[in-house]
Amino acid sequence: MSIFIENGTIINEGLSFKGSLFVENGIICAITEDPSDFPQLRKRANEVIDASGMLILPGVIDDQVHFREPGAEYKGSIATESAAAVLGGVTSYMDMPNNNPPICSQELLARKFEKAAQDSLANYSFYIGASNDNISELLATDPHNVCGIKVFMGSSTGNMLVDNPETLEAIFSQVPVLIATHCEEESIILANTAAARERFGNEIPIAIHPQIRSREACIASTRKAIDLALKYSSRLHILHISTAEEVELLHKAREQSDRITGEVCVHHLWFSDCDYEQYGSLIKCNPAIKSSSDREALRQAARQGVISVVATDHAPHLLSEKETPYLQSPSGIPLVQHSLRAMLELSCKGVFTLTDVVRLMCHAPADCFKISHRGYLREGYFADITIVNPNKPSDATPAYRCGWTPFTRFSSTIVHTLVNGVPVVRNSQLTGLNSSLPLSFDD
Repeated sequence: MSIFIENGTIINEGLSFKGSLFVENGIICAITEDPSDFPQLRKRANEVIDASGMLILPGVIDDQVHFREPGAEYKGSIATESAAAVLGGVTSYMDMPNNNPPICSQELLARKFEKAAQDSLANYSFYIGASNDNISELLATDPHNVCGIKVFMGSSTGNMLVDNPETLEAIFSQVPVLIATHCEEESIILANTAAARERFGNEIPIAIHPQIRSREACIASTRKAIDLALKYSSRLHILHISTAEEVELLHKAREQSDRITGEVCVHHLWFSDCDYEQYGSLIKCNPAIKSSSDREALRQAARQGVISVVATDHAPHLLSEKETPYLQSPSGIPLVQHSLRAMLELSCKGVFTLTDVVRLMCHAPADCFKISHRGYLREGYFADITIVNPNKPSDATPAYRCGWTPFTRFSSTIVHTLVNGVPVVRNSQLTGLNSSLPLSFDD
């Protein structure tokens, strides 16, 4: 299959220019600004896509999703959530291990890869989960095929808390791959929860969530992870940073080690604690959405490159679950279909430039995880391409199995998505084609 994408605005590697791409056999073969090249390339193509007035972007790489399979397929599955992903311009994802059963062994990890090979519409990789007693499984991880090890240093959905100091020392000193951490100090959260119960009984208001999953819990745990990474020169990636203080900790850590990076999620860039009144438990997540000043610190850190990656932590739950009282309502927001449009919306508001959006959502994930030949529009790279109409508004109609989203409408539309050179989304509709591959990682 060969495709010529012509007359679009290419956003790539800090540049924005009018150009065209020729894709053949899943690979980007030519990128040109020269109109004299167009007739020959157009003639060679099986299909021509007119991208006039549109943006041509590398496919988004989401380094943190929870597609709920195995064990909670009523909330979402690899098939349903990867379909939502490509509809949102996300061409690759890395899925978390807090499933049922937890993915804490090489055998269970292999089964997940097998399921994705059958069902996933986007390229994929999976984290293996750390526990207090599976260091031998972690040490068997193949760094060329597995994106990393997930360490829950604070409990969240699924019971995978790693709180044994000796285990943490062993993980940070021995494992051969990237360590991705959920940083919230469990003892602080438990004390805050007990205090809230004492004050409110079982009727804890949602606005108290950032006081229970508090900034102090995040700061203490992030400091612990950084100290361990600096001690052992570990490859640490701190997920969903949510406070200004963590930004400062990350900034200082990166001055000492280039092996420490951080991620911020779309919802922490979009919402603040002022939004709990409107959205209630729909935006309950771990770590909690915090103050507007924290949000501004996160935005600035992303603009400046202190925080490298923007992702989603896509975590679907049914509305019937989310709308229960605070203590019963699960944490998590479905986001993977809407993350790119949300970031483009922030770009329209002047929060980020278009080149910032592409750097944070495409280039940086590829660089942080050393993903082979993805994340950029380059000749010889896989043709993972997203084409956006920035001037055509679209509703936030969710394709998630859970059936809801906190968003309503955007000023842009995801028009086409190519995965390995195959149009899996054409004119904002799934085509029924599937060309996904497992991600591979360089040394």
